[in-house]
Amino acid sequence: MAEIKKYIAVDLGAESGRVMLGSVSTRKLILEEIHRFSNGPVEENGSLRWDFNKLLSEIKTGIAKAAKAAGTQVWGIGVDSWGVDFGLLDVDGKLIENPYHYRDSQTNGMREKAFEMISKRDIYENTGIQFMQLNSVYQLLAMRLNNSIALATATKLLFIADLVSYYLCGKIFAEYTLASTSQFMDMRTGKWSKEVLEKLSLPIGIMPRIVPPGTVVGQLSSRMGIELGCGSVPVLAIGSHDTASAVVAVPATGEANWAYLSSGTWSLMGVEVPGAIVNDKTFQYEFTNEGGVDNTIRLLKNIMGLWLMQECRRQWQREGTDLSYTELAALADKTEPFTRHIDVDDGRFLAPGDMTKRINDYLTETGQDPIDDKGQMIRTILESLVIKYRSVMEAIEDASGNTIETLHIVGGGIQNELLCQFTANALGKKVITGPIEATASGNVLMQARATGQIKSLEQVREIARNSFNLKEYQPQDVSLWDKQYEKVNKA
Repeated sequence: MAEIKKYIAVDLGAESGRVMLGSVSTRKLILEEIHRFSNGPVEENGSLRWDFNKLLSEIKTGIAKAAKAAGTQVWGIGVDSWGVDFGLLDVDGKLIENPYHYRDSQTNGMREKAFEMISKRDIYENTGIQFMQLNSVYQLLAMRLNNSIALATATKLLFIADLVSYYLCGKIFAEYTLASTSQFMDMRTGKWSKEVLEKLSLPIGIMPRIVPPGTVVGQLSSRMGIELGCGSVPVLAIGSHDTASAVVAVPATGEANWAYLSSGTWSLMGVEVPGAIVNDKTFQYEFTNEGGVDNTIRLLKNIMGLWLMQECRRQWQREGTDLSYTELAALADKTEPFTRHIDVDDGRFLAPGDMTKRINDYLTETGQDPIDDKGQMIRTILESLVIKYRSVMEAIEDASGNTIETLHIVGGGIQNELLCQFTANALGKKVITGPIEATASGNVLMQARATGQIKSLEQVREIARNSFNLKEYQPQDVSLWDKQYEKVNKA
């Protein structure tokens, strides 16, 4: 009988976090959700922050429960999180203040200020990263220009997953895939970009050493081991950016003609390539070259994702109507198609707030009728999102020189079957969905890889195929979607 090893995955998302217990053999992964908790921004003195103490408390509760549920030796703990956000440590190694939330307004206008100090093309040549105002580099620049006391007194910068790992094992490091989201790491060398940091007068001395995914960074501290009741457990740097972990668990079969879409609050669509592609085309398309596992690069585009739907639902809840995502999708399915279109990546949609009003303001400004029907609002969001997917897919094929035949969608967004079918229709390509818990799956499987239980990325993906129910969607009504895509592009 194949040996089964157990690992604990801490999987942190922008809306919720979870601690999972993974049981791994050479053929199969079994995931058990041990502890799930809500996550989101808190307001502190007019800024959006992450409540790190609350986050850490929930994580510790989950790890303690998982260690107890394991009933045997735990072989590792791995932490993944969203990218770009970070905490700052003081000279005593303590967190100076709660980390800023990437949707905080401090970064408004920071890209333009950065381009006055170093050209946009020079930033891209150094980092290969998509220009988004939420990137770490613009957060850090905003802090410097606002004379942040926290930045002035900081001795180290740690991205969120690495900050959690630091509190677990006491080791300071920057995991490569997470660091790659910052836009101040050189994607060709895997080191901090001295040119970008110096030209923006940002402190390179606070940047920790970069470690590759699959590194054993330390052991759970003795104090933490006693508190959590699990003794000494290795703490592992996996693909600590949640998308990196999600892509690890894509159940592809090794063919070169597949792309992935990590679907949730954000949508991240891309392909896995052997090295960073930084050229005129990727600059024009504003593609991101983010670090992957096994010396790969994730050439991708960030798209706003299901955030708009989530915010509309929250607004309707505030107004007294509480509909589930399934109910909203059912309402959308019954409404008339292609009545309106929005650019889901329009900057006004980035911050939390009354998303229904913002969408209607956008529609009015673009000569379209506002929406007062909930189903129609959701349908407009979903249709507009997949039209964006098609645009990005065409750019991926152009930049990579590869015609994509299959799109693998992973993550919580696959529960929206209407969106998945729309995606197959709009792209005219086969769509395979699963697993839902791709990030936690990739987290656990990379831990098994780090301990030597799994020998290759191919074996990781074979285990993913063996472990989860996958669903296939074939394109329907392609000509109707072609007409809508042409209509939107002509507008």
